[in-house]
This record gives sequence, C-alpha cells and structure tokens, in this order.
Amino acid sequence: MATLFKLACVVLACMVMVAPYAAEGAISCGTVVSKLSPCIGYLTGGSLPANCCTGVKSLYQAAQTTSERQTVCGCLKNAAKSMTNIKMSVAASLPGKCGVSIPYTFSASIDCSKVN
Repeated sequence: MATLFKLACVVLACMVMVAPYAAEGAISCGTVVSKLSPCIGYLTGGSLPANCCTGVKSLYQAAQTTSERQTVCGCLKNAAKSMTNIKMSVAASLPGKCGVSIPYTFSASIDCSKVN
C-alpha cells in the first residue's frame, strides 16, 4: 500500500513539474511512470521482471523526438528524486539490461535539456 501511495505521489509530482514539456510531445509523466512501474522492485534491490523490460522498450520506442526524450528524462529525474530508496547505479544500467541503447547515462544530476 505504501508503494502505491509513493507511486501516486511520483505521478502527481511528475505531472506538475513537467506539464510544460508534455504539451510539446505526446508522452506524459503518467505514461512514463505507468510503463516503468513494474521496475520499481528492481530499482530498489529486487530482481528484474520481464514486464519491466517490456515497459522500458515500449517507452524507448514511443520517445521518437528530442522533446519526447527530454520529457521522459525529466519525468525519470523527478521520480528518482521522489523515491529515496532507488539505487541510481541500477537505474543507470536498466536500459542496457533490457537491450536498449541510449546515448547518455541517466543520473539524478543529468541536464535533461541536453538530451537528444
């Protein structure tokens, strides 16, 4: 129940913080969180479920423009800040674990405006 509450808070925070960016692209923070919610257990120290990689790949395919990729980055950055138990090294390695290659390394300090 606590995880669902945290997830709801993350979704709300992402929608508020990235609303100006979401207007430019078709991807919203709600979409990002929805696709990556199966990954939360893995990002906090659990095993990697297959549906996590399904979400990662789906999100990667959906983010086709620079604006959309920047929106995804901003949503992820805000979500990572909201959930203090996320292991950032695990989060940074997630795309590779799921067979997705992105041209940057995700971190809490990433400047999402520079993501192409």
